[in-house]
Amino acid sequence: MTDTPSPQWGPRPDGAAPEPAPDGGKSKKPRKIFLWIFLVVQALFLIWIIIGVNNASDDPSCDGLAGDALKLCQDAGDVGTAIGVGLIIGLWAAVDIILGVTYGIYRLSRRPRA
Repeated sequence: MTDTPSPQWGPRPDGAAPEPAPDGGKSKKPRKIFLWIFLVVQALFLIWIIIGVNNASDDPSCDGLAGDALKLCQDAGDVGTAIGVGLIIGLWAAVDIILGVTYGIYRLSRRPRA
């Protein structure tokens, strides 16, 4: 026979039982903390947009106006709401990019060295 070592996954040459893993045989599941943080951030931005759009109709500055003045005041409020929602969406995208880059750097730092 040749002097080749047996594979690590095969039976041991001396017939002994395989050694237990250092953690006592319990395999640890990778935690999904980043996923939950990401989902919470998404939910907060979504709630922020919904609340902002719903509160736009409660503007008391148009009270007492009629006709064209009322229409102009309401349209100005709608434009302001659209600008506010656009700013929130822009901030949302920036935060998502920052979270994505941070997660990528974290994953690269945890990768085993080759």
